[in-house]
Amino acid sequence: MYSPTQLFLIYSGLFFAALVFSLVINSVFMRFARTLGMRDQDQTLVRWSSTAKPSLGGIGFYILFLASFSLYSVLFPGQGAEALRPDLLGLLAATSLGFLMGLADDAYNTKPILKFLVQMACGGILVASGSCIDLFEAQWANVALTLFWVVGVMNSINMLDNMDGITTSVSITILIAGLMAMLVIGPVDPVYMVLLVGSMASLTGFLFFNWHPSRMFMGDTGSQFLGVFLAFVGIRFFWNTPNMAGHWEPARQVLSAIIVFLLPIVDTTVVTFSRMARGRSPFVGGRDHTTHHLSYSGLSDGQVALIFIGLSLLHVFLTFVMFRYIPVWKNLHTTIFVSYALLLLITAIILTRRTHASKP
Repeated sequence: MYSPTQLFLIYSGLFFAALVFSLVINSVFMRFARTLGMRDQDQTLVRWSSTAKPSLGGIGFYILFLASFSLYSVLFPGQGAEALRPDLLGLLAATSLGFLMGLADDAYNTKPILKFLVQMACGGILVASGSCIDLFEAQWANVALTLFWVVGVMNSINMLDNMDGITTSVSITILIAGLMAMLVIGPVDPVYMVLLVGSMASLTGFLFFNWHPSRMFMGDTGSQFLGVFLAFVGIRFFWNTPNMAGHWEPARQVLSAIIVFLLPIVDTTVVTFSRMARGRSPFVGGRDHTTHHLSYSGLSDGQVALIFIGLSLLHVFLTFVMFRYIPVWKNLHTTIFVSYALLLLITAIILTRRTHASKP
């Protein structure tokens, strides 16, 4: 067994090694790949950026995810069998399927129904491998909620990827929240630590190329892979996490997941209902996201990204307070956190109604 100091050095070394690898591999992609994920002008995808850029970031995410998965047995000799648990093998299969779906969509612009079926399959794989939300007594209700959660997160992460640095930053903070939950509640699982740290490093390296003005997009390859992985993080560290005393508190579990994923949830909710109210399909892209309306209000792309980073870090802090400083969950706590979530949602709705595009 390693001492706490040794574990800190192992995880720190993994992070910096993965960060360097992410910077190098994305630099290679920028140098040698110029067309993958660049759509023709007559296709339906709508980007905030006026110029086409390679959508290669997701490939780096997936490579480093696989590398982290493989490195576990090297970093922890004699414990390699831990990485072959059903839940982890299911995660590997589901993220691989999401990655392949995103890769196909970047290359061929697949139809929404095919994406939906693949997203359902990703959720089904997680359920079959034991990663299922445990909230109701009826198992069918847990399965239905899990499928809804996985499909919802995959689509919300995809829809949030509409401006430089937004989805990357929000995803990093969600992974930070997962690490925080594991460290506060315990037990600390070395396999999850390796996967979370490696994925955080890959996203941090990619952010160097994705920050405004970006040189690279993550594309559906990245957003679909991240959607599955982040949905799994939500199930494992929030939906199915008891309090510090080991007691199950459904209100705390539901609200912790909602608060951590609040920005993608709010953006997807507002955009979906806004488009439906205008008679438009919610699956057709447009410049009508909360990020865009913040830009229409006079903020620069970089300032919009900083606002999202600040809110995401606030949500990590609120979740930390939930787990660490509220020993017994009461109705007052539910009221406070629900009120905050509704306040953010109402603010986003007001923003979208009072601002409008100043450019086509």
